[in-house]
Amino acid sequence: MSTPKGMVLDANILLRAVFGNRVREHLNAYEDNVAYYTPDVCVTDARKYIPEIAARRGTDPALAFSALDKIIDSLIHVVDCSLYEEFEARARARISPRDADDWPVIATAMLIDAPIWTEDQDFFGSGIATWTSNKIEIYLRDT
Repeated sequence: MSTPKGMVLDANILLRAVFGNRVREHLNAYEDNVAYYTPDVCVTDARKYIPEIAARRGTDPALAFSALDKIIDSLIHVVDCSLYEEFEARARARISPRDADDWPVIATAMLIDAPIWTEDQDFFGSGIATWTSNKIEIYLRDT
């Protein structure tokens, strides 16, 4: 049996998994072939934006928090900063001057040698393969 490919998820993908169907469908469909990772700060960011997004959509934030917890518990490996922090300087160099706060995503991708799934264009040109939701199935199905 081969080791599954890895994929690093940005906070915006976590939020799409909570509030939409397509991302969650992809996560579930390919979970046997792809190992999904996200840095701990992305979970924190997702939690920060859930109340605002839930209010805009007229949904109960408690249900959204519950959905995020379920997705994380069943599908996603949360990577602690102690594991990716050694890549901070290199990750910051790759992401600056665009959005230096996104360095943990780059660092996690460097740590596990995997591409990033995001809708954030700040990652483009970082030297890490970057996939958006409209093309992600190409990567996922080629496992």
